[in-house]
Amino acid sequence: MDKLILNGQALTLPEIEAVALAGCRVEVAGDALRRVKESRVLIENILAAGETVYGVNTGFGKLADVRIPGDKLAELQINLVRSHAGGVGEPLAEAESRAMLLLRANVLAKGFSGVRTELLELLVDLLNAGVHPVIPEKGSVGASGDLAPLAHLALVVVGEGEAFYRGERISGAEALRRAGLKPLQLTAKEGLALLNGTQAMTAVGALATSRALRVVELCDLSGAMSLEALKGTPAAFDERIHQARPHAGQIKAADHLRELLEGSEIRESHREHDTRVQDAYCLRCMPQVHGAVRGVLGHVAGVLETEAGSATDNPLVFPDVSGGGAVISGGNFHGAPLSYAFDYAALAMTDLAGITERRVDRLLNPDINEGLPAFLSNDPGLSSGFMIAQIVAAALINECQVLSHPSSTGSIPTDGGKEDHVSMGMTGAIKLRQIVEHTERILAIELMCAAQALEFRRPLKSSTKIEAAHGVVRWVIPRLERDRVLSPDIDALSGAIRAGKLDAWRE
Repeated sequence: MDKLILNGQALTLPEIEAVALAGCRVEVAGDALRRVKESRVLIENILAAGETVYGVNTGFGKLADVRIPGDKLAELQINLVRSHAGGVGEPLAEAESRAMLLLRANVLAKGFSGVRTELLELLVDLLNAGVHPVIPEKGSVGASGDLAPLAHLALVVVGEGEAFYRGERISGAEALRRAGLKPLQLTAKEGLALLNGTQAMTAVGALATSRALRVVELCDLSGAMSLEALKGTPAAFDERIHQARPHAGQIKAADHLRELLEGSEIRESHREHDTRVQDAYCLRCMPQVHGAVRGVLGHVAGVLETEAGSATDNPLVFPDVSGGGAVISGGNFHGAPLSYAFDYAALAMTDLAGITERRVDRLLNPDINEGLPAFLSNDPGLSSGFMIAQIVAAALINECQVLSHPSSTGSIPTDGGKEDHVSMGMTGAIKLRQIVEHTERILAIELMCAAQALEFRRPLKSSTKIEAAHGVVRWVIPRLERDRVLSPDIDALSGAIRAGKLDAWRE
């Protein structure tokens, strides 16, 4: 993708990744600029008429009943930004900051926020120039949206706060100067328009969900490699079984597993003498479990893509063709749809991690690993092989199990009781990101062990696709000939998964 043109449309996860990770250039559609101008005219007409409108010439939240005089409106907006920039913790990754800029710009491009075109264009300029606001990841309760994270983003817009620029963390003012950009002085409604919304949780959740979708595909691969190494049977992947229970994700997973295993010498070597009627669930039920995870992630991706093209500001500005219109307060900033989706995805990914770890145990445990050496060691006893790898996987899964406790049910009233039910969606997004990262590591452990186990079946070879995948694993890490420190291997493989390098086996 050479460039992405924003028109307030729903954005797909690949489009968000293209901007956040690959640096795709962003432009604003002419229609969007026209709508933004129309909504701004309505705000200016309201001010000229002396009408009272929340967020335009009133205080915020519990202070909504306080009328602000006209000569204080600019001060009102900058005070809002500064006072809400109270986030704590580690900063979001630069890719997550980029995704936030993209999503906030796309919301403004819908033309329901009442801002000037200059504000929208500056957000796009920050993206294209590589100025990434430093945004602490903690401090949002997900209603009225992601106030604290978005306030830190807004600080850079006005030449304050901090930003990452070309790998250096510097002041927002200096980052703008180096990029040849000028800060914007906010006017009526613009501070609020930058702060109200779900763009922090959407950014973190979208990038985590994209990673999760890659992981579930690779879990088919690692599972197929383990099945081969354990001399399992692909009979449970028969198309007729899955057409009899036609969940789309299950059918897709079964199709993928059959494709991966087609033409295996290892399978043919034990087909006639195989006395096992069926394999353990972690092998036999891969289509059902991996398929269900696909179904969950597909639902979550749909929620995120809808949210990426939604107006989440408050109040919303609706101009009409006569030059009038309405400014209406509502609650589109509430993160409930996302919060529930993140908890759903967290449960599914934790279970995916669990079934993956069970296959690791079967590869290593000499009581059940079909004649493979204990812990896949060349010299069991003297060497411990991959013993610790399964223990690490178990520790990571326990963390996932804790993290999969829902955050969406943990509302705590805020803002003097005015915001008395909140989504905790940002907590859900951060938890999901952690769970996906742990699952990437557990997947790396299975790939590492399955590759070693396949080598103990030589000279027999698996299918063309699995042998190609084995070659990619070996390109990342060498075979375990004798005991060595395994942490670098796990980090190298999980990093390759995250970067998409494991997809090279398809080529």
